[in-house]
Amino acid sequence: MSSGSSRYESPFAAPEGAVPPRLAVVGSIAYDSIETPHGKRERVLGGAACYFSWIASFYTRVGLSGVIGRDFELELLSPFRGRGIDLSGVESDRENDTFFWRGRYEGDMNSAQTLETRLNALGVYEPTLPDHYRKAPFVFLANTHPAVQNSVLDQLDEGTFSCCDSMNFWIENEPGELRRVLGRVNGFFCNDAEARSLAGTTNLIHAGRKLLELGLIFVVVKKGEHGALLFHREGVFGIPAFPTKDVKDPTGAGDSFAGGFMGALAAAGEAGAEQLRAALFEGTVMASFTVEGFGLERLFALDEESVADRRRRLRDFLPKAD
Repeated sequence: MSSGSSRYESPFAAPEGAVPPRLAVVGSIAYDSIETPHGKRERVLGGAACYFSWIASFYTRVGLSGVIGRDFELELLSPFRGRGIDLSGVESDRENDTFFWRGRYEGDMNSAQTLETRLNALGVYEPTLPDHYRKAPFVFLANTHPAVQNSVLDQLDEGTFSCCDSMNFWIENEPGELRRVLGRVNGFFCNDAEARSLAGTTNLIHAGRKLLELGLIFVVVKKGEHGALLFHREGVFGIPAFPTKDVKDPTGAGDSFAGGFMGALAAAGEAGAEQLRAALFEGTVMASFTVEGFGLERLFALDEESVADRRRRLRDFLPKAD
């Protein structure tokens, strides 16, 4: 498996006859430098695919696809192998460095100020999935150029349940390509500003319902500290965020949310109203851990007992039905 050029190699090549992951993610692997009111970290492991796959591995068998550069330290991915995450979709670019992002959070830390972005290897990368990834029943396309997302969709087996994330930059600059993606996937994750922009309305409920008309089974609108809304064909369902006191770094929270959501769906094996609501709950639980440490620090220390305890606490926090 390669992206069609000798500049790429696969440091974690799959053995012949490898079992397909139940859930595959295609997204970024990055070095992040992060500053918040609670401290700073330089060049820590980040990227949507890393947050998503780590969280999703609590639910199901996961395959990670993304590109790293010539400066990447392979041992940083050792914990992922330890969790049984399939890394055969990771490709190494011999000619470019790894995607790098530097950002700062201030005040309520609801949004990051981007100080520096170097696309490096990510800017020229066109993913080519390993053969066994193409057979994964569930696939998540993390935020990237919609043309890249469409090229990945072209590689999937018919009947794959696929979902994607995006951002305002693509909504504003590649609306046609993004709408083509949304016409092909089953689910879409976005924040409230993105939903309003894409749907062309300031009313969030109208926006969610309008996005469903693109043919989506569901739309999840993330609202940060205010929780999330799930729009699906049987109605609208909301959930508050878990009341976390110890917020150190919000980086990766949205990707962790998607990892919990998609991991739960893949484990359930279907996407009816009941499974979607349960997935929304799981995404909320898992995102609440990510913000408690810088980068992936908190997630690397996460165990099943802590997850079970937080599930109980979130259930206690939610309003009880009459």
